[in-house]
Amino acid sequence: MILYIAVAVVTVFLGMLVNNRCIRQNGTISRQQMLNTLSLLSVFLILFALSACRLNVGNDYAKYVEFMHLINCDAFVPTEMGFNGIVKVLYGVSGFENYLLVFAFFAFFTILLFLAAIYRQADSFGFSFFLFMAFGYYFQSFNTVRYYLALAIALYAIPYVLKKQWGRFILLILLGSTLHKSLLVVIPLYILASLPWKKWQLGIAAVFCSTFFFMQDFYLKVVVFLYPTYEDTEYLEGGTSLINIVRCLGVFLLALFVWWLGRKKKEKASARNRFYFYCNLGALVMYVCCSFLPIISRIGYYLTITHIFFLPALLLGVENRKLRRFLTAGVVGAALLYFGIFILMKAGNDGLRILPYETFMFHDMVPILSDVN
Repeated sequence: MILYIAVAVVTVFLGMLVNNRCIRQNGTISRQQMLNTLSLLSVFLILFALSACRLNVGNDYAKYVEFMHLINCDAFVPTEMGFNGIVKVLYGVSGFENYLLVFAFFAFFTILLFLAAIYRQADSFGFSFFLFMAFGYYFQSFNTVRYYLALAIALYAIPYVLKKQWGRFILLILLGSTLHKSLLVVIPLYILASLPWKKWQLGIAAVFCSTFFFMQDFYLKVVVFLYPTYEDTEYLEGGTSLINIVRCLGVFLLALFVWWLGRKKKEKASARNRFYFYCNLGALVMYVCCSFLPIISRIGYYLTITHIFFLPALLLGVENRKLRRFLTAGVVGAALLYFGIFILMKAGNDGLRILPYETFMFHDMVPILSDVN
């Protein structure tokens, strides 16, 4: 726990030194750009080292090692062809079942894409990176490594949606779906969030969402059709998160309040902020109405990841300096509380099991199912 807190504090401090809005002048590299490079490289190396050196940290670590073993033996596994191909190549290059290299590979590209996405999209790299760490996205990437690389790809693809570069967006998502097919849901979700919805259209959408309450069996059949391996498993039990509902509701109310403050200017929200708003609204609807769907949080995370950009953008829209500082302090305090609950109450649970931290340098891998049999 102390290690995770220390890593979060150090990397957030380094992230605060980054100014992702500085512009190179006269072809020369400024002192700030040098500082950006050093800080970003340091953040990347710290996060990568912690993730790549872990051993049996994460509730599905041993399951992934088992999958990799089966892939190497040409046995059937429920993972996607992109993941299977990566395992085959890395095991072939290593000459043995080097699962540590596979986890390091996924950690490298997951962290790289997250940092690249934050750097090019955030109004303030430091603030957005703080929210990224405080909301637990980095530490949760120790689980379901395929999914979190897919999540990083989704975040990186958002500018293509905002610029309506649909070809690049869909191509990137299709490529990422070879690692985790849940990524395909962002194609309709992000397209819907980018639309300038009218009030009557939102009303129709609300009526449609009401069907989730009395057509649950139908939607579960659709899920089983898309994910046949979920049939007759614990994955169909569903479930939602009260904390995520509260968080989405808080962001929703903050957005309405900030836009109410600027009502006299009669300025419409930017396309980017409107996209973030509808992503948050969609996540709130899912968490409230679709709790019966399996692993609804995975779909919701594709939408709530935008909070790391939306919250700083909202606060920048508050002209009153004292009010902006007050609201910023509230957002920071809420994020720290979220991080505290995550580390103290959830990190060691069976659903995550990222505590205690263990490394291959001092610990041995537990036997996998194939070893036992």
